[in-house]
Amino acid sequence: MDLELSLFASLRERAGKGRVRLEGLPEELDVAGLKREVAQRIPELGELDHVSCVVGTDYVLDEHRLKAGDEVAFLPPVSGGSGGPDSSAADYESGVFELHETRLDEEVCRKRVAHASCGAITVFSGNAREWNRGSQVTWLEYEAFDVMTGPEMKRIFARCIEECRPSEEESGGSPRVLRMLVQHRVGKVPIGEPAVVIAVASPHRDKSFVACRFLIDELKKTLPVWKKEFYADGAHWIGDRS
Repeated sequence: MDLELSLFASLRERAGKGRVRLEGLPEELDVAGLKREVAQRIPELGELDHVSCVVGTDYVLDEHRLKAGDEVAFLPPVSGGSGGPDSSAADYESGVFELHETRLDEEVCRKRVAHASCGAITVFSGNAREWNRGSQVTWLEYEAFDVMTGPEMKRIFARCIEECRPSEEESGGSPRVLRMLVQHRVGKVPIGEPAVVIAVASPHRDKSFVACRFLIDELKKTLPVWKKEFYADGAHWIGDRS
């Protein structure tokens, strides 16, 4: 069996390329077996136990069986699109996610989720900070697996609605909605600028706070976006365990 394997962030740098063609693999192969094959063929990748595997746009477990033609990607631990200003009301109620190469604007995000049915808007901004791990950071750089970020964020939005949507009593007769917008930077981010902005509108403040916290916590866990910190004397991928 032959497969095309995509690599991202620190894995791409170690391999020296973002795609690797693997030929002559066993016909009966699961993800765990693929990791062993890759470790033997590309030893510079290092330990792969902590690496996540995506087939298509779905995370899969080590026991997942692979077949010829699968689109496979190895993702290092994340550092913890679609939509646009013309998104409809229904879009915001199911969640809008965007990747941007330019500066994010918290006030624009707040206005986009605002609605007459919502009395509360919570906005979270995660900014590039100057110091981390005892070193002065000069700038950040973010890389995204853009084919995967939209589907994964859609799953996060769905879980947020299930867990955080106001009850009938909490909504006070208003529509039981959360209006959600998440924007994430890619590319170079100067110190002090937002790397991620989350805006959530809800009929009352409690659910907007809860949903906003839920979204940032969950995307830090599974959204395939990686952060690299640059210093005067080098750089480091955040979350890299190798």
